[in-house]
Amino acid sequence: MKELVEYIVKALVDKPEEVNVQETLGETVTIIEVSVSSDDVGKVIGKEGRIANAIRTVAKAAGAKQKKRVSVEILTKEQA
Repeated sequence: MKELVEYIVKALVDKPEEVNVQETLGETVTIIEVSVSSDDVGKVIGKEGRIANAIRTVAKAAGAKQKKRVSVEILTKEQA
């Protein structure tokens, strides 16, 4: 799932070399943290969060196929 989210995010941003994706496996949920350049945050979130929600939906669908819960969080480099 990490690779899927990373592929999608790198396709959206202007600086794909600054994309960093961390995957944390928990007992009940897998958390995927995506950090991008502060210039690219708007492109990953989108208007009213539509792109971010679409990324979360795709990740949740991929997780459901593997019977796992997935949470995607988007961070800027300053938050990471």
